[in-house]
Amino acid sequence: MEVVLLGTGSADGWPNPFCVCASCRTAAARGEIRGQTAALVDDSILVDCGPEIPRAAVRAGRPLDGVRYILLTHAHPDHVGPAALLFRSWVQRDQLLDVVGPPEALDLCRDWVGPDDPVRFVPVAAGDRITLGGYTVRVLEAAHTAIRDGDSVLYDITGPGGDRLLWATDTGPLPSSTLDAVRDARYDALFLEETFGTRTDLGAGHHDLTTFPRTLAALRDVGAITGGTDVVAVHLSHYNPPTPELAARLRPWGARIVDDGAVVRIGEAAPRVRTSSRTLVLGGARAGKSTHAESLLAAEPRVTYLATGGVQEGDREWAERVALHRDRRPSGWTTVETADVAAALAAAREPVLLDCLGTWLTGRLDHHGVWTGGDWSAVDTDIADLLAAWRATRVPIVAVSNEVGSGVVPPTPAGRRFRDLLGRVNAAVAAESESVVLVVAGVPTPLRSY
Repeated sequence: MEVVLLGTGSADGWPNPFCVCASCRTAAARGEIRGQTAALVDDSILVDCGPEIPRAAVRAGRPLDGVRYILLTHAHPDHVGPAALLFRSWVQRDQLLDVVGPPEALDLCRDWVGPDDPVRFVPVAAGDRITLGGYTVRVLEAAHTAIRDGDSVLYDITGPGGDRLLWATDTGPLPSSTLDAVRDARYDALFLEETFGTRTDLGAGHHDLTTFPRTLAALRDVGAITGGTDVVAVHLSHYNPPTPELAARLRPWGARIVDDGAVVRIGEAAPRVRTSSRTLVLGGARAGKSTHAESLLAAEPRVTYLATGGVQEGDREWAERVALHRDRRPSGWTTVETADVAAALAAAREPVLLDCLGTWLTGRLDHHGVWTGGDWSAVDTDIADLLAAWRATRVPIVAVSNEVGSGVVPPTPAGRRFRDLLGRVNAAVAAESESVVLVVAGVPTPLRSY
């Protein structure tokens, strides 16, 4: 199948023409103008048809005279532009057109069709399966409401050659019924909406940059998407950061963005979204390094979280910090509190998040009693074992550490020795990492990315 994305933006597009936020201004300056999301499949199926879509098709060099089926997901106006049916009737009255969708969406179209127009309305609901020419279409439940609960749907489309895509907009985190329905689907392509970007307070009817990767993890967990699935984020809005930063956020999750008018050929080898297998995330205190590290693995259904700090008896503030970290981890993550990081890495069979090297090193220094005359060489052995395990790991791994090179010089010999040793550990781990990121004020800056 060939899919032309006639639009990749939200209802108001990106940039919103009435907005002067940094995201909108940056998009305008870069010439990245995104219209309402819709797709043209094999020049035959139009998936959603907002008021901008007929003109978008012309700009993309794709006339709509070959469209025989329109699939509408719901009744919101950016997905249903019924005037297109009138335009069609002025020039094409000899070809049957099936308009498929929830009843509320079809009702918006009926007044735009004359009594003799060759248009057939096909109402559907979640759970239906229909055949359109050589295509099989399954209708799935969406987590979205236009007028009433249950009036929005997603489409699972299988082409004549067996190629298969999931069109998943508009929706928030997928209902359990949909996850059950797509189990072992192994889609060739997934078009998943990501509307709310960094805003997590705007409701559950759309994805944001927190829920988007968790939906990917859920789909991977049930076998709906695999390493060969082309995952494209659509229905993008100005709540997202500028596209270079957004693309960098999506890349570790195996997802990408494309421009309006882009052609996605399903069934061909999916474009490889390059990810790093070993990543070191550095930052100062409260810089957001742990949050960023967690986000890098947020689309994985299973993660082992190696917590090196543990709970310190009698330290209520530290216990509250630990509890906050635990609460924000996805349910599929397993927390392991351990000081034997090398052994844990050697045994890992799923992605690992190690947080953090600074507390691990502190624990090893205390364990060997170096401040009271203990053996420093034992610490060197621990570091060597850690580096060997890091080098040998075959699963994606992210480690967090404190950046100590730009802080205040510690006033004590012990503090200076710890700073110097952690700096050497950071440098050694960085040398064995494909990706190194420095987080400052919550903003990640790549230092290395292979």
